[in-house]
This record gives sequence, structure tokens and C-alpha cells, in this order.
Amino acid sequence: MSKPFSRISRAVVVAIAVVCGPMALVQAAGADVGIAATTFADEFNGAAGSAVDTRKWNLEVGDNVNNHERQYYTNRTANASMNGQGQLVITARKENPGNYNCWYGRCTHTSARLNTSGKFSQTYGTFEARIKMSHGQGMWPAFWLLGNDIGQVGWPACGEIDIMENIGREPNTVHGTIHGPGYSGSGGIGAAFNGPRFADGFHTFRLEWSPNLLVWKVDGREFQRRTPADLGGRRWVFNKPHFVILNLAVGGYWPGDPNNSTPFPNTLTVDYVRVTN
Repeated sequence: MSKPFSRISRAVVVAIAVVCGPMALVQAAGADVGIAATTFADEFNGAAGSAVDTRKWNLEVGDNVNNHERQYYTNRTANASMNGQGQLVITARKENPGNYNCWYGRCTHTSARLNTSGKFSQTYGTFEARIKMSHGQGMWPAFWLLGNDIGQVGWPACGEIDIMENIGREPNTVHGTIHGPGYSGSGGIGAAFNGPRFADGFHTFRLEWSPNLLVWKVDGREFQRRTPADLGGRRWVFNKPHFVILNLAVGGYWPGDPNNSTPFPNTLTVDYVRVTN
């Protein structure tokens, strides 16, 4: 299975360098000991066309030369906004309204990428999102986590947990993968889940994370678990805080570029993101 060389964009490295510091962990007041409390949630209940809540999310701006993706990430509501029905819509467009420049020249597409760096991170717990997938050749949506020490140790030493990735040429398949020192990019350790056509409706993607154990589920069905024993002596870097990322990439080494069959605008719709301890 071909995997990306690096999901880290120049934009995210700059954003993390600016905001990296003590990360917020929001705890529900009065939660009973031993009972999971909601530590982060976004139900995306804003009015139609309203912007992402910047108290919770950073909107990255820039391209991604590392994966050779085609899009330029913007902070415009044209690329990320509420739909008025309790959902976030990330929209990839075949356009260049701002005369944006990418690694390959004049950018051909725009999209959005959100992260919680500097606003929320957590070690362990459950990370869940209900998502209706994008579709078409060259589309690459993801719901994933990065270690919040990336600004100090770099990638992949910071750790990356891909809770859900999909590439458009595999409409019935999602992937869960971990990346760390000695097992990154095409050497990431993961598994695929085969199910329905994920662009036809909403599905729930969940990571259950505890010390030295990661468990992936789709619609409540476990399809993978990973422990340090899976690394063949390489370093486990998943016992420290990670922050959340949502994005819709266009093109790249793994999915390949879009073609004339790929529909644009192309949307990734997120019903909610919820984290518990």
C-alpha cells in the first residue's frame, strides 16, 4: 500500500512554531472520577455560511510540497464553513481566486485544513468524528493527530496517528496508520477497513487510546489495534499529548492527481468532533 512521504505542510510547521506551548485540556466541571468526561467538542451548529470557531481551531494557510498535493489551503469561508444544519463543510475547489503560488507554480485548487495546535491536545481517551466523505480520483480527506512537540523534535519523532484517511480511487476503503521514527511515510504501520461507499452517508470514525494501546473503529466495529510490540523494537511515541487535524487534500503521491472525472466543488462534511478522557 502506497502511503504519503509526509503529511506535514509548510503551513502547519509555521503555525505550530507560532502557537506551540502549554496545551489546553478542557475538563467538564464536576465530572465524576472514573467516568469519561468530554474534553473537546465541536458540533458545528453555526449559521449557514459562518466561519470555523477560531477559539477551537486554527485554519492553516499555504501549500504542501512534502506530499506534492495540488491545493492551497485558505482561511476563507468558501473553503470551510457551517452549513446551518449542524455540520462543517470543507470544500475543495478548482480555482485560484487569490493568485496563490504553490510548489509547482500557480495553484490549481483551494481547500481547507484545521488544527487544534495551541488550543487543545490530549494524551489518551477517545477521539471521534462523524463524517460524510468526499469522492473522486485524487481526493484525500483525513481525520488525524500529531504530537504537540513537533516544534521541538520534528516529524516523525513527534508521532502521527491517522484515525481515518481515504483516497478517492478507493471509495469503499478507509485507512488507519501510525507514523513514528523508523516507521513513517510509506513505512507507516496500519490497516484498512472495507465497508460501504463512504461518500454516500455519514460514518463514525473513532480512536480509543490508552497507555501503549491504540484501537481503531468504524461505526463501532474494531478493525485494528496497535501496541509497542508491533514496532519491532522501534520507539513508541504515543504516550504524550497530540492535537487534532481535519483536512481535505487534493492530489499527492498517494491518491494521485484529480482528473476530468473528479467533481468540483468537492466536499467533506463533518457532523461533529468529540473527545473524551
